[in-house]
Amino acid sequence: MYSKITERKIRIAIAGCGRISKNHFASIEKHAESLELVAVCDSNRQILQEHRDRYNVSGYQRLEELLKEEKIDLIVLCSPSGLHSNQAILAARYGVHVMTEKPMATRWHDGVNMVKACDEARVRLFVVKQNRRNSTLQLLKSAVEKKRFGRIYMVNINVFWTRPQDYYDSAKWRGTWEFDGGAFMNQASHYVDLVDWLIGPVESLQAYTGTLARNIEVEDTGVVSIKWRSGALGSMNVTMLTYPKNLEGSITIIGEKGTVRIGGLAVNEIQHWEFAESDVDDEKVKTASYETTSVYGFGHPLYYKNVLDVLRGEAEPETDGREGLRSLETLIATYISARDGKRVSLPLDY
Repeated sequence: MYSKITERKIRIAIAGCGRISKNHFASIEKHAESLELVAVCDSNRQILQEHRDRYNVSGYQRLEELLKEEKIDLIVLCSPSGLHSNQAILAARYGVHVMTEKPMATRWHDGVNMVKACDEARVRLFVVKQNRRNSTLQLLKSAVEKKRFGRIYMVNINVFWTRPQDYYDSAKWRGTWEFDGGAFMNQASHYVDLVDWLIGPVESLQAYTGTLARNIEVEDTGVVSIKWRSGALGSMNVTMLTYPKNLEGSITIIGEKGTVRIGGLAVNEIQHWEFAESDVDDEKVKTASYETTSVYGFGHPLYYKNVLDVLRGEAEPETDGREGLRSLETLIATYISARDGKRVSLPLDY
């Protein structure tokens, strides 16, 4: 059994004070009645000092020192993706619950080892999938679960965004295989998550990737064709080279008795919603779309609510380590296919 934290605030620390950490600091503030930020960690001395002063908490350049010195319940990993595995395993060794940003790891065995370490230490491993909380995707998930589509025939996912060279140049770890991963693994990770979460287990896939314009190790563009075990066919198209700015993050589902397209910059607009039979959810479509200014970071506070409920023993995790492995497996299969020029069947056999 996992221990419950019920009589006090949950003590939390953040490792990595870069771009995505802003969403976590904001979420902690929104849940101030339940959370106490006690420490921050960052290898950059200047960034660490800025955050230590801003939040009036202890600061550490090394995670193990933080874990030794501070009594915390939960560590949030906002560090480069390639560090997540070792950091999660280290935290588990100290009996600390882990919340990790996407992707949970950049290698399949690293993700598996994270889950094993947290299982053995009896600590929770949460993998942030905040886009699942978007009202647009919640409605789509409901339609799938109610079998409103009938048999699903085809699914298309597009991520047409832009990341200029100076984005990759802003930190040495960006655009590297070891620490970052490419357009699929980093920027489109939440969209890869939709492949299994919405449609179901993948039977096989075939991918092509390319580094067409950016001076980086990893891909800036890629396509993958997918066959689901249900028989549905589909594709995912990803590029970070859209001119001149982010254009679209979308999913289209075509089924026997329904067709839906959710688009906008980040699946934030229901652009087509049509089913053979009506449902109470249809009235919610008009209000589900939200302004593009609130796309990024919209779901983090909602994700935190589930984490808090789990740690208090009042709920089950929406996306734990095993759930995180499902999208990581699809990602790794995509890269294997592109590298080897062949169709890859799932589940992976190693």
